[in-house]
Amino acid sequence: MSLSPHSGRTDRSDSCDAVVIGAGIIGAATTLELARRGWRVLCVDKAPAAGAGSTLNSCAIVRFSYSTRPGVLLAWEGLHYWLNWRDYIGVADELGLIEYRQCGQVLLLSDDTDHPQRVRALWQELGIPFQDWTPEDLARHLPIFDQGCHGPPKLPSDDEFWKEPDQQLSGAIHSPEAGYVNDPQLSVHNLQRAAEASGARFRFKAQVVSILRSSQRVTGVTLDDGTTITAPVVVNVAGPHSYVINKMAGVYDSMKIKTRALRHEVHHVPAPEGFDYEAQGFAATDDDAGVYYRPEVGNHILIGSGDPTCDEQQWVDPDDYDDRISDSQWEAQVLRAGRRIPGLGIPHQKKGVVDLYDVSDDWVPIYDRTDLDGFYVAIGTSGNQYKNGPVAGHVMAELITAVEGGLDHDNDPLVVQGRYTSMPIEVGFFSRNREAAATSMTVHG
Repeated sequence: MSLSPHSGRTDRSDSCDAVVIGAGIIGAATTLELARRGWRVLCVDKAPAAGAGSTLNSCAIVRFSYSTRPGVLLAWEGLHYWLNWRDYIGVADELGLIEYRQCGQVLLLSDDTDHPQRVRALWQELGIPFQDWTPEDLARHLPIFDQGCHGPPKLPSDDEFWKEPDQQLSGAIHSPEAGYVNDPQLSVHNLQRAAEASGARFRFKAQVVSILRSSQRVTGVTLDDGTTITAPVVVNVAGPHSYVINKMAGVYDSMKIKTRALRHEVHHVPAPEGFDYEAQGFAATDDDAGVYYRPEVGNHILIGSGDPTCDEQQWVDPDDYDDRISDSQWEAQVLRAGRRIPGLGIPHQKKGVVDLYDVSDDWVPIYDRTDLDGFYVAIGTSGNQYKNGPVAGHVMAELITAVEGGLDHDNDPLVVQGRYTSMPIEVGFFSRNREAAATSMTVHG
C-alpha cells in the first residue's frame, strides 16, 4: 500500500478490500468495523476532514423516540456505544474523546399528536425505561414551559397562531437515558483514529467521480484527481449526496425507496433569565409547537424543526443551496418556541446553522446491499440517525461480511444480534425494496 494512515496521498492507482464513500459518523463507523474484521479499508470524502459534512451540524441528540419497533430497538442498542465510548474506541485521540451528556428527554403530550403514545407503547414493549409525568411534574422540572396547547403548528402569519390556548398539555413522557453528544465532529475523529489503529486509511479532499464496474460487479471508484481505487466492495455513505453516488453506480432506478437532500435549519437562542437550561434542561420533543429543544453551550437552547405540515419542505441540489438562515424559518421556529417558553431570549441577530438531511421516502434509513454486487448503501440517515452511527457501522459490517460470504439477504434477510443488548436487529426492515414504513414522516422517524 502506498498510503500511510495520516498522509492523505496516494499514487494514481490503489487497491483495497473496500472503499467507503463518506467520512461522516456512519461512514467512519463502518470503516472501523470492517477494519476490525481484518478488511483493508479506504474511506474517502470530498470534505477536508472527518465529520466535516452534514455530521458537523448534527444536533447529536441520542434518543429512542422512533415510531417503529426496529427504529426504537436500533437506537436503544446505539445508546450503549455512547455509554461505553472510551472502551469502544480503545485508543487515544490527540483531540480527546467526546462526552455523552445524559440530560434526558421529554415528549410533551397533547391531543393533536399521537406520536408520544406510540413511542410509549414501544418502550413498554421493549423494556426501555421511561416515566409518565403529570403536568405538575412537568412544571416542577421545566417551570419555564407554558403548558398551553398551541397546536397543530401554524405559521406566525396565521391569525390562529396568536390565539390564546383553550386546552392544556396532559403532561409528558420522560426518557432518563437520553441525552446528546457534546461534539459530533470530534466523535467522528475518535472513530477515525480507532479505525486507523486497525489499519484503515482515510483520504480527504477526494471526490468520487465514477463507480467502476465489470458486468454485475463493482470493481472500484475513480476520484476527481484521476486516481483509480480498485476494490471488490464499495459502500455508499455519502449523506445528502447519496442519491448522486447511486446514479453513478446505476442502482438508483432499481431501488424502490429513494433518497433526496432536504434543507434544514437549527437555531440557537438564550435561555430565559434565571433558568440554567444547559445544566437543568432536557432534550424535548414538542409536536404541539412543531419544534424540538436541546441544551446548548452558554446556557442557550437549540431549536430544531419537527417538520410540521405548515412548513414548506425545501428539496435541493446538495451542491447548490442557500446556506444562510432565512427570515421566515427563523421567525417560524423561534416564535413557536416562544409560545412554549415565554421568557425565551430572542436575539436581534439570527444564530444557528443551515445544513442538509439525506431523507428517504419514509424517513427510515436504508442499510442494504444493492442490485450491483459488492455495492452497499447506508443512506437516508440524516436528521435522525447520528445517534445510531456506531451501531449502524456494526450492522453494515455484518451485512457486508454475510453477503460477501454467500448470504442471499434479499430473500433471507440478515438478523444481527446487538453487541450490548443482545436484541435482534432485523436488517431486512431497512431494505431498499421495502414497502414504505408507517412512520411519523418527520425527523422523528
